[in-house]
Amino acid sequence: MADQLVGRISGIALRGPDRGPMHEVSEVRAHPNGGLENDVKSSLERGLTLLAARQWEQVVSELGVELPWHTRRANILIETDGLGHLIGRKLRVGEAEMEVLAETKPCAQMETLHKGLRAALAGDCRGGVHGQITRGGLIRTGDAVSLHE
Repeated sequence: MADQLVGRISGIALRGPDRGPMHEVSEVRAHPNGGLENDVKSSLERGLTLLAARQWEQVVSELGVELPWHTRRANILIETDGLGHLIGRKLRVGEAEMEVLAETKPCAQMETLHKGLRAALAGDCRGGVHGQITRGGLIRTGDAVSLHE
């Protein structure tokens, strides 16, 4: 059975230490049962965070501002409409694989980055989803993200 395309990766970003700014990269290595190389370490369940590009566009449009997508502090921006339907599913992200475990709920830090951002991200998984990396590999901008079951 062929994988079903979810979308393509249009951005990759890594978190800086101490909640510092994120920086974009064109490729990164994902580690199984870990996270992304050179990203701040997080729990296994949050090894990879994904954000839907069209939902982010809706958020900034509603706020009436231009903010870089990684203001949301997600690792991967995917050209797709939404990600909520992927919770509980397995994805291939470039060469890596992951299990999507849950919605990434917007935290209080969103409000410090831009007033109203936390509320604008609430609901319909607009803040993205996160999951555990089950197979490592290289992830590049332009790579496909597909259901892998």
